[in-house]
Amino acid sequence: MERWNGKIAIVTGGSEGIGKAIVEKLVYNGMKVVACARNMELLSKVAVEVNSKSHGKMVPYKCDISKEPEILNMFEFIKEKFGTLHVCVNNAAMTFETSVLQGKTGDWQYMFDLNVIGLSVCTRESVKLMKISGVDDGHVINIGSLAGHKIGNKPIYSGTKFALHALTEGLRMELRAEKSHIRSTNICPGFVVTDLLYKMYENKEDVDKLYNSMECLKAEDIADCVVYVLGAPAHVEVNDILVRPTEQML
Repeated sequence: MERWNGKIAIVTGGSEGIGKAIVEKLVYNGMKVVACARNMELLSKVAVEVNSKSHGKMVPYKCDISKEPEILNMFEFIKEKFGTLHVCVNNAAMTFETSVLQGKTGDWQYMFDLNVIGLSVCTRESVKLMKISGVDDGHVINIGSLAGHKIGNKPIYSGTKFALHALTEGLRMELRAEKSHIRSTNICPGFVVTDLLYKMYENKEDVDKLYNSMECLKAEDIADCVVYVLGAPAHVEVNDILVRPTEQML
């Protein structure tokens, strides 16, 4: 990770869970990280905590990734403050208790706006800023899900994560066609102990039962995956990581 010391990163959904863990790891390794989320109060608390014990710096920024104008304003802020960007971690995502046959269109729309469209805008703007600032060894890392490999009882959410697999590979192909050395990676976790599962299931007891049935992944485990792919030599591109708890069956 030495080559990333002092470099600039953005992490979406950086106020809690996996996003917060990623921010902590990157800042610990000396990076300057713009961490965005909708809850600025929570972000500011995280920034105080992270900046007090790390070598780098976290810069909190309020942004709703489902809204393109807010994303564009954020990247203008990054350009004005730092002039460049080296790493983009697309982590922000949401799901609802919804189905194909009985789901609400508004829920579907929001999931795709955040999980797919917003992520794509962040990717486009990240690579654009990398290019204009002469960064040819940048990295775009998407935090996907096992739901992007296997369809469970959340088909709409799975649809957004299957799309993420296609977007990551499509980005890689476009970059190679341009002879760019910017890399792309999709990290797909199985069950992770975060608040997201409690948001996915109406019956909170089901989540507690799941967490008690095995030793689930921790947010820090996914952050370690991010550090791993960033730490690979420049000629090595880790494109897809599927990581499960050892005891997870499916």
